[in-house]
Amino acid sequence: KPILLKRGMSMKVEEWLLAGEYVLANGNPNLMFCERGIRTFETYTRNTLDLATIPIIKSESHCPIIIDPSQGTGRADLVVALCKGAAAMGADGLLVEVHPNPAEAWSDGAQQLNLEGFARLMKELTPFIAAAGRE
Repeated sequence: KPILLKRGMSMKVEEWLLAGEYVLANGNPNLMFCERGIRTFETYTRNTLDLATIPIIKSESHCPIIIDPSQGTGRADLVVALCKGAAAMGADGLLVEVHPNPAEAWSDGAQQLNLEGFARLMKELTPFIAAAGRE
């Protein structure tokens, strides 16, 4: 079964890589890493999304890295910019929370894009994906 290994809130990159190695060593080759923000002293965002993990995971592992800017910041107004940055840096995928009406979502509405925002993201993302040499 596929495993999406999210980085723990206080986890160092080395610990995250070792957790991934444990999964791989125990016979599951279907591993993806997911950067979803870490705890720092910053209070402007819920978490601090660490885009530096993209080239680190790419150089230290053969597994894909997915970026979750919704959880990574807790703020929908930052999601598009962070998706563009992640795509340009070569992330293998994005995990974006979307809801037809985020104000009515059962949880985490502040970090969700509405349908129009998601459509705009998909349109604006194309040149950033191309900049990373991907389709």
